[in-house]
Amino acid sequence: MSKNKNNVTIGILALQGSVTEHERALENIGVKTVRVLKPEHLEGINGIILPGGESTTLGKLLKLFGIFEPLREKIQNGLAVFGTCAGLILLAKEIEGEQPHLGVMDIRVRRNAYGRQLDSFECESVITEFSADPLELVFIRAPWIEKTFGNARVVAELDGHVIAARQNNMLVTSFHPELTEQSAVHEYFAKMCGERASRA
Repeated sequence: MSKNKNNVTIGILALQGSVTEHERALENIGVKTVRVLKPEHLEGINGIILPGGESTTLGKLLKLFGIFEPLREKIQNGLAVFGTCAGLILLAKEIEGEQPHLGVMDIRVRRNAYGRQLDSFECESVITEFSADPLELVFIRAPWIEKTFGNARVVAELDGHVIAARQNNMLVTSFHPELTEQSAVHEYFAKMCGERASRA
């Protein structure tokens, strides 16, 4: 295992979703991880991953565990955050057919845009912001981004739909990089965390 990159520690919201897969992906690139289950777990981290799951349930659990407001405030104050699938939905300011949750990122999202569980799929695509090599993209009842506005910018599209975006300290993907053996997306987020930590 390589040395902890830039002494970065990344929290993973551990209320639901592919927590262990994100842990494995980060540990494989030498990044320390912390499971976030309480507000105090947000202290001392350089970034946080909001994994997949069910966005409405996650939104309720964030409030139930008292994490919602502290997390929202930290993101607004510059904490690096990476939302995958349901995590993307949690961050969006606009969600078709649903009230926003954290509502911090300038994107409008369509839930389950790619259909039901049976319509989940995998493909390969080059996303130059992450890597010059093709990346394996895993979509599971995935959303897509209908629109970026404000300070958000498109990072990747697939068949005319936005599947990744970034806005300052916030990164989102419709797909699940933690379900592949490739590390490019987690490397990119770890670098984001390190850059923001060095400015603090």
